[in-house]
Order: sequence, then structure tokens, then C-alpha cells
Amino acid sequence: MASKSHPPLMKKHSQSDLVSRLKTRKILGVGGEDDDGEVHRSKLSQMLGNDIKYQVREPVGLRLWIAISAFAFTVMALMALVCPNQLYEVVFEEEISNTSISIRLYGGALLSLSLILWNGVYTQEKVIIQWIKL
Repeated sequence: MASKSHPPLMKKHSQSDLVSRLKTRKILGVGGEDDDGEVHRSKLSQMLGNDIKYQVREPVGLRLWIAISAFAFTVMALMALVCPNQLYEVVFEEEISNTSISIRLYGGALLSLSLILWNGVYTQEKVIIQWIKL
């Protein structure tokens, strides 16, 4: 018996795959905006509607606590960056004789943390607030 040779396997191009996926999502009505301006990620969420009312509400003082923490971190960071020697004297009650580069680096780290906290004060995303609490 003569064996038939199979044609070589063709790789699917990723661009045509994305285009076909987009066409499929358009046909299903997923991914577009509805009348309220909400973008549905799946047909199930489109049928169920807005799920914000089912989510757990955040604690009453959470935003206030994040704002107070952000303010405290910002103040401490600015003090460490602007006047590191005086901050060292206030905290440790002794004079510093060597360079103050380590205190300035500490101030930079505190400033970056305070920027993350300030971002948490103004965001509406629950995931970002959870990461800030973590």
C-alpha cells in the first residue's frame, strides 16, 4: 500500500487570530459599550448587569485613614529630604557627624510610599485599594 503524505502543518498568524477573536466578540455583543457606557467583558456580565451593587462596601474610615497615612508619610519624607540632620537629632536625640545620605534615601523611600498612598485616596478601583492595604 502506498502511504499518502500529509500536507505540512501551517502555523496560524497571531494577527489573524486577534482579528477573528475581535469579530467573534462583536458578533456575541461582548466588549462594546452599552447605553450606560459600561464595557462588558463577558456575555454573562452583560446579562446580569452592573455588579457594583453586589460588591462589598469599603469601611467608613478607610479613605480617611489612607489620607492621614499619606499626609504623615509625605511630611516625614519632606523633613528627611530637606533637613536630614535635624530629623536625626529629633528622633535619636544625638547629633550626627557623618553624611546624611542615608536619611535622604530614607526620605525618598517614604516619598514613594506616600505617592502610592495618595493614589489610593483618589482611586475608585477596589484592586488598588486592596494592594494599598496589603
